Amino acid sequence: MFARNAVATSQPLATQAGIDMLQRGGNAIDAAIATAITLTVVEPAMNGVGSDAFAIVWDGHGLTGINGSGKSPAAWTPNRFKGPNMPTQGWDSVTVPGAVSTWIALSQKFGKLPFADLFEPAIRYARDGFQVGTKTASIWSWSVDLFAHFNGFQEHFAPQGRSPNPSEIFKRPDLAETLTDIAYTEGESLYRGRLADAIVGQSQREGGAMTLDDLANHSVLWTDPIAQPYRDVVLHEIPPNGQGLAAQIALSILEHLDVHSIEPGSVNWIHYQVEAMKIAIRAAFDHFADPEAMTTPPNELLEPGSIARAAKSISNNAASRYPPVALPVSEDTVYLTTADADGAMVSMIQSNYRGFGSGIVIDSTGISMQNRGSGFVLTPGHPNVVAGSKRPFHTIIPGFVSRSDGSPAMAFGVMGGHMQHQGHVQMVTRVFDHGENPQAASDAPRWHVSPDYRVALETGTPPTTIKALEERGHDAVLVTDEGLFGGAQLICRLKDGYCAASDHRKEGMAAGF
Repeated sequence: MFARNAVATSQPLATQAGIDMLQRGGNAIDAAIATAITLTVVEPAMNGVGSDAFAIVWDGHGLTGINGSGKSPAAWTPNRFKGPNMPTQGWDSVTVPGAVSTWIALSQKFGKLPFADLFEPAIRYARDGFQVGTKTASIWSWSVDLFAHFNGFQEHFAPQGRSPNPSEIFKRPDLAETLTDIAYTEGESLYRGRLADAIVGQSQREGGAMTLDDLANHSVLWTDPIAQPYRDVVLHEIPPNGQGLAAQIALSILEHLDVHSIEPGSVNWIHYQVEAMKIAIRAAFDHFADPEAMTTPPNELLEPGSIARAAKSISNNAASRYPPVALPVSEDTVYLTTADADGAMVSMIQSNYRGFGSGIVIDSTGISMQNRGSGFVLTPGHPNVVAGSKRPFHTIIPGFVSRSDGSPAMAFGVMGGHMQHQGHVQMVTRVFDHGENPQAASDAPRWHVSPDYRVALETGTPPTTIKALEERGHDAVLVTDEGLFGGAQLICRLKDGYCAASDHRKEGMAAGF
């Protein structure tokens, strides 16, 4: 889709909400916030008011990053958890929700429209209902069984004793009231007011550790994205606790291997990318954590000598294998990107983590609480070990590419938990190494390296390619489930306007004017 103003998201109603803000005279930041808010209503299996969010903003002059992830309750200690892994459901997986604070901070710093105006489409869909999409309905259906023992979840998301069918109108009046409260208090209600009281009251009744101080002490983290050159462009990622640095490690290794001269999708192309990604994944598992807890800074993980040695270790013929590391992964996220005629661009991502999150839904509010706390580990001495008032390892990452002269080139992301950094690598190499337009890059079959370093190839990968990878030592298999391979949204800056693309693996769309 070519236009001077563009929005690409994983849900068409959210895309239209962003377009609406642009047509009202808002900018790309207003459009991004409005789509993010609308997505909490119309794609609730992936994100919600209880989510976290990250964003990278090009304001026409430079890049700014925002880390909106929340911290753990101050009372958490390793002794609270029995292990061997962190809980994935219930209050002991719930961290402070940061998405709302991200909306507020972005609006205050960059927005043009009144903050409350950005909520209008979302409130309308929550109050009057929206038609549930096919893929959303599918995830919703198995989540109802997964959270059968959470009464609040059942009352809000399965009021008729079942999940909604595709195209069925679903209303969320409790959430409409919550969004109205957030809009007109500019988020104060969630962190210091009525909604905060509701969250903490329910936490206390149900054995959680969340306190009013945990919510009131939350703040976003403004940050400079890490800039890592790759051939003629620069990939920008939010620093850890997110995993974007892993994409930069992999691309830095690939630059030494001249993969730009190899046919995309070929055996050699997949082999080298997978091998570089394995090294980057292991670095993420070993080192990434709350920035205050990391013992190895990002610049050391990108040190040129180390990168060169890593590249040299990759064989042309034999796949290396590394011992598995048990960090959790998830595919339940929304990614969106927006751009306006004045040159502003936004790359933004928002997530519950696993499905609807923890299963906790705050009574009479429609707020589903994320389960980001399950991103911690219980390994003593690990930088990502669980502790109080600490940000967990995060899978969600917005991406941004600039040209070597500093001008913007592409705002993009590939939602999908452990797929995200791998998707960043594949989008960057396809678009900038091989000149593919963003829709072609998104549509192409993908590869995926699992946490135990097995390789999944998407439908469309030739059988001969899979066999050749197996002969090189890869534990490779064809996977028909498109959900494993994430969902991309991309906007490329052109000489005149933009080219926007939306992944066929999701139910979204790119639109513009």
